[in-house]
Amino acid sequence: MDRLINRFIEYLATERNFSRHTLRSYRTDLRQFSLYLKGKGFSGNLDKEPFVDHIMIRSFLGFLHKKNKKSSIARKLASLRSFFKFLDKRGIIKTNPMDVIFIPKQEKYIPTFLTVDEINRLLESPDTSQISGLRDQAILEVLYSSGLRLAELTHMDVDSIDFSLGVVRVLGKGDKERIVPIGEVAMAALKRYMERREELIRKKTALGERALFLNYRGKRLSERSVHKIVRKYAHRCGLLRNISPHSLRHTFATHLLDGGADLRSVQELLGHISLSTTQRYTHISMDRLMEVYDKTHPRS
Repeated sequence: MDRLINRFIEYLATERNFSRHTLRSYRTDLRQFSLYLKGKGFSGNLDKEPFVDHIMIRSFLGFLHKKNKKSSIARKLASLRSFFKFLDKRGIIKTNPMDVIFIPKQEKYIPTFLTVDEINRLLESPDTSQISGLRDQAILEVLYSSGLRLAELTHMDVDSIDFSLGVVRVLGKGDKERIVPIGEVAMAALKRYMERREELIRKKTALGERALFLNYRGKRLSERSVHKIVRKYAHRCGLLRNISPHSLRHTFATHLLDGGADLRSVQELLGHISLSTTQRYTHISMDRLMEVYDKTHPRS
């Protein structure tokens, strides 16, 4: 079965142009299923054994319910659905066991976002007398100003920014390129960082590094490091919630809608394929609007 999983992942990479992060998620989900089957005595010959039927899938579903949230289970089943559809279309299996399996309804997800006061405190918290502080402030400003995904931020190179136009070129999900505007304040923070960026390049081997945001070794900053940076400053300015880089993306979208931006424009800026993905932010704005109404209107 591992051979078929590798074949499926190769198909997603070459023909569907899925991102590395998405491919890793598919591989992890399918690998877990493969290990579960092996634990049940399955040899892995999908075309010879009728062992993997809808009953076995439901057994795996019961196993997942013991330790996973509904959102995680839904993602794993979606991976299985795509995998078995791939095998069915190529005649590797005679029947698709996922045809009678329904993905459970997910919990409604409410994105974490910051108020205007909170985001201002966060953006002003780095010590800009240090090169690391200049870098960190530029990271925070760009995340809030442009609503970039974490991977989009860390994959940016020096030449990704057009300072004259005030835009940045990023590679989004599925390796789809898009142009995103950056505000004047964030652009100014980037310029201050760029003036001293070379201080982070200490080794000769790093002299040719084109990554925009660098670690103390002069190499590209990792996603994990950016997570730590955001959490550090969130705690420093008294934000006790679980604030992540994605929280700044949620904040970006929420503040745009609160300011009167139309949903289609926000969708384009975020790089969402489906408008329904963007619409969840309208629920946040409406909830806040109703809260204000209930508190202030005499006949609410």
